[in-house]
Amino acid sequence: MRTNDSPPRQSPLCGLLVGRETQAMATKVKICGLKTQAALEAALAGGADYVGLVFFPPSPRNVAPAAAKALADTARGRAKIVALMVDPDDALIDTVMASAAPDLLQLHGEETPERAADIRRRWGTPVMKAIKVETAQDARAALGFREAADLILFDARAPIDSTRPGGNGAPFDWRTLLGVKDQVPFMLSGGLTPDNVAGAIRATGAAIVDVSSGVESGPGEKDPELIRRFLHAAKGG
Repeated sequence: MRTNDSPPRQSPLCGLLVGRETQAMATKVKICGLKTQAALEAALAGGADYVGLVFFPPSPRNVAPAAAKALADTARGRAKIVALMVDPDDALIDTVMASAAPDLLQLHGEETPERAADIRRRWGTPVMKAIKVETAQDARAALGFREAADLILFDARAPIDSTRPGGNGAPFDWRTLLGVKDQVPFMLSGGLTPDNVAGAIRATGAAIVDVSSGVESGPGEKDPELIRRFLHAAKGG
């Protein structure tokens, strides 16, 4: 952990453009929930810009610290490493930082702006806050994190009986982002697949898209061919 006197690292996400300017940029892609070297290599070979490791035991994509270290060591320098956590306590963050040394911390629970800002300051690592969207009012919650997070992840709100806050394979109405998406740098998630990701990019202007269940053959089982197809479709190849 960094001390309170330690200067924070400059975010690698600084300068990320939103709105019309992003249209001239190649779309970036995050493949999340990777837990095997084979799936990771498929993502890297296909040109993934971000690779996500999940630290949340109820998820079928959860990885243990030792496995996370091996995956992170493979990915480092080839893609940005993202660590997904849900309402993490300080001990979990310390463990994740020691094992994976991620470039970006993804907060996918009910973290407040104050907690997100505190995590970013204390661990000196950029933060992405997930906003669970069903309505336009849900999307507006992102505005409260403009000073606390480096990036917003718009994801579909999970079903009420779900044991996981994300990765449920459900899309949301992208029109709910109107009036919000041009005010924050964001990544788009929620039910994206090789078949709908190009349309999602056109509809939202997303500079970065995120996929997990949309490239799986079963819960937590990444399919290298679906990964390849998703990256091809998202990047317009």
